[in-house]
Amino acid sequence: QVQLAESGGGLVQAGGSLRLSCAASGGTFRTYYMGWFRQAPGKEREFVARINWSGSLTDLADSVKGRFTASRENTKSTVNLKMNSLKTEDTAVYYCAAGRTYGTSESEYVYWGQGTQVTFTS
Repeated sequence: QVQLAESGGGLVQAGGSLRLSCAASGGTFRTYYMGWFRQAPGKEREFVARINWSGSLTDLADSVKGRFTASRENTKSTVNLKMNSLKTEDTAVYYCAAGRTYGTSESEYVYWGQGTQVTFTS
């Protein structure tokens, strides 16, 4: 059983940056593939980023490529999502997830955090 807890969300202005973190506990973190998903108001949850167990391989959704970066620190059991050049359409609840495959589908991830809110302010 793996517990995940996201942090780092908050208010941000267009063009700003945020760094989300996800801390894992209760399992062997380095053996899990990790993903980031987000859910905007009134929309389905969507894939944002994925990272393999070692951190050597990452993949991002087209909508965030060039702006977001995923990384992980296995010694600290954390995975991070650095978000730059934020746009209003990035407003969402961001979730981290852990699974046994390098997937982009929600169904491929077994454990989920509670999410952290990213909200734009003028």
